[in-house]
Order: sequence, then structure tokens, then C-alpha cells
Amino acid sequence: MSTGSDYKFSEPFKLTSQMYDDYHDNGFLIIRHMFDKDEIDKIEKCVTSEKFMENRYSLEDKDNKIVRVQWKHPGSDITGIASRSEKIVNTCEKLLDGEVYHYHSKLILKDPEVSGAIYWHQDYGYWYHYGNLFPDMMTVWVAVDPSKKENGCLEVLARSNKCGRLDHHVYDGQNQIAEESRLQSIKEKCPHIYAEMERGDVLFLHSNTLHYSSPNRSKMRRLGFLMCYNKATNDPVIKHHHAQYTPLQKVPDSAIKECSNFTDFSGKEFEHPSTNTTMIGRKDLSH
Repeated sequence: MSTGSDYKFSEPFKLTSQMYDDYHDNGFLIIRHMFDKDEIDKIEKCVTSEKFMENRYSLEDKDNKIVRVQWKHPGSDITGIASRSEKIVNTCEKLLDGEVYHYHSKLILKDPEVSGAIYWHQDYGYWYHYGNLFPDMMTVWVAVDPSKKENGCLEVLARSNKCGRLDHHVYDGQNQIAEESRLQSIKEKCPHIYAEMERGDVLFLHSNTLHYSSPNRSKMRRLGFLMCYNKATNDPVIKHHHAQYTPLQKVPDSAIKECSNFTDFSGKEFEHPSTNTTMIGRKDLSH
């Protein structure tokens, strides 16, 4: 990748000073094969199960839908173990320069040929309104399926994290989009990167980085598992549907392969717009 924010995972994993600089310079960092085949197979088994998908929702129309499952706390199933693993949490803590906690997680499914776009936005464009005073937050985007141009991979504007928070407005009654005149000017200055990923690749995304994903008009499914983290010192000053500061109980990376819990989702607190009024006014539809 031309920005330099692209690395291969190796054990024991340690975030280097160059990786740190690339993340803060470019607004994102990709670590290839951070979850190996056995690990990503276990995650896929869990998130595609009938019991897990009972918690899904979609706010788009039937011809342009994007399916989501969203939850507040990690829990102890395989997705919770992954989000508490040292290789993920320690990397986030080094990138954010301090203790982090699990803000929320989500599954985003773009089915073949029917899934729409998610417009240009910043995650902090949403999270700012939830009482987070600082952009000391990030998303960890895990490719459960290959994520390519054809099936709507994540697209980012490198270095747009340095532009600060932009105003956002509702674009189509559902999605929000960054202020369009300023967005166009930023596109002229910031390289447009297609963040194509294979299964198990992981993208660490700065909360102010502008990103987008196109409609999936291919015959390939696009499934992403997203873990969002907030710095402990950035506890939201208002209560809303995402988590307030809750100490995160890390687990060793070996716990991912050892985990056999695919069905007990106790403690996760799945979220749904139909039952949570704080999700309705400013829908968190990102990625």
C-alpha cells in the first residue's frame, strides 16, 4: 500500500514505532493475517449462527439493505474473547497511549447484489454526539470474508484524520454523511485508498478518518466484525446506548483457539433501534 500503513502479523506481535507513526500520520493501519485461519473460522462460525443472527436488524429498504448486529459488552463467547485478546487490546492501548475499554462491537453483513453504500463519514462524527469529548477512540475492522472493491471494501482518505471533526448530516433518511463541500476539498488533498483485505486481516481505524464503502453488486458476501474502543480517560459525559467506562479483562491470545463458546451470549447486551431510543435519533450505521 502506497501509504506505508500495511504490515504482516508475526508472533509475538509488537507494535513498532513505525507502525505507531503510520497510524497517526495516515489515520489507519492494516495488519495482515492477525487472525489465522483457525481463529477466523471460529469467529465466522459464531457470527453466522442462527442464534447470533436472531439479534440482527436492517434499517434500509429490502433492495438496498445492510444487516447489522450490535452489542455493548464483549461477553465470553468467541467474539468477546477476540475483542479482549492481548494482540488486539494491547495494540489499541499503544495506539491511543493509554488504557482502553470496549465501547461496543458490531457485525456488518453486505449480502451479494442487494447491499447498499455506507457514505463518507467519520466515526467521531457520530460518537461526538454521545458525550465523548475527545477523539481518543478507534475501530478495529476484522475481515471475516475477503473484502474487495467488487463487494464493497472499506475505502479511506489517508491523512484525513488530521482534518479534525467534520459536521455530518442525514443523507438519505438513514445514513449520515460528512459535510459535502468540505469533503470534496479533502478528497483533493488526501489519497483515496481501497483497503482490500483477506480473511483474518485487521484494519485499525482512527475515529476521525473519513471512510466509505460502496454497494455490493458482486456475487460475494462481505462480512465484517468490528470492535470499537474508547480510551478510559474519555468516559462519555452522557449516558447513551454504547458502554460507559468498564474495565476490560484481557485474555492471552491462546484463549481464542481454546474458546469453544459459540452460543452463550450472556452479558453482551445486544442493541436494536426498535428498543433503544438513543439509537434512533442519530443512527450509528457506520462502516
